[in-house]
Amino acid sequence: MTAAEDTRVAVPRPPTPTPAPVRTPDPPRRRRTPLTPYTLLLPAILILLVALGYPLVWQLVTSLQHFGLAQQFGKPADFVWFENYITLFTDPYTWVVVGRSIAFCLVTAAVTVVIGIGMALLMNAVHKAIRIILQIALLLAWAMPVVAAMTVWNWLFDWRRGVVNYLLTAGGLDFQDHNWLQNPLSFFFVAMVIVTWMSVPFVAFSVYAGLTQVSSEVVEAAQMDGARGWQRLRYIILPIIRPVLGIVLLLQIIWDLRVFAQIKLLQDKGSIASETNLLGTYIYQLGVGSSDFAMASAVSVFVLLLTVALSWFYVRHLLTEDES
Repeated sequence: MTAAEDTRVAVPRPPTPTPAPVRTPDPPRRRRTPLTPYTLLLPAILILLVALGYPLVWQLVTSLQHFGLAQQFGKPADFVWFENYITLFTDPYTWVVVGRSIAFCLVTAAVTVVIGIGMALLMNAVHKAIRIILQIALLLAWAMPVVAAMTVWNWLFDWRRGVVNYLLTAGGLDFQDHNWLQNPLSFFFVAMVIVTWMSVPFVAFSVYAGLTQVSSEVVEAAQMDGARGWQRLRYIILPIIRPVLGIVLLLQIIWDLRVFAQIKLLQDKGSIASETNLLGTYIYQLGVGSSDFAMASAVSVFVLLLTVALSWFYVRHLLTEDES
């Protein structure tokens, strides 16, 4: 052994680190759902299910039966399943009424919303005193009962002593003894005027409430940037109140599709029912007029599905915005 080997000092090795124990995560605790809100909502949900669910189920079951006048007095109703629907959809007159109703509700709803937006913009622009007068006038028109309003409108469009014929004739037009309710086209024009007049207040107040939420600073900034009145309305005001406009238009389409009282009272004044029927009066004619309650129920179920189809696009858009 050499001297160099004797002088070497053994260096101790560092201890091998022991791995830290792996800690398993605690299982996630289940979040307790508060039951108080659902308990408070339960009575209202039960009332809605009883008030709306029972008539809907009854109509659906009746539409699958042979239900006439005898069944109203206790005779058992026989199930015919989808025979009523086959008869309904193979009748060309049904599709005439459906097309007529869709056209009437779309045109009337569009006119109502346009006039309602104009009235809301007017209330937002005028002095407070004038705005109060306009609001009172709209409230009076909205609060007037349908039968009372139709009495006034029937007198205005009366073909013998009507104010409308008198004013048009005095203006140089040949409307002497013109019967507005005899021609289907002029009949629906009168009906559109009446339905629009009774629906504009709701649209005007709803849109005016939306206009009060539009920031005046944003409008003033756009005005300083050179945006004109129409440009401010189109690119700033209308996009801000678009949710209000969408809901109002949806409600108007649903209401105008199911309109009944105005059309029925106009028909009773002297028009031909078969040429002026909409879905509401068609259901009434089948049920009360012909005592065919099964067919009337089938048309009612079809109207419900048609209403869902017409409003599904906007409802789907609302659900998409809610998820995002």
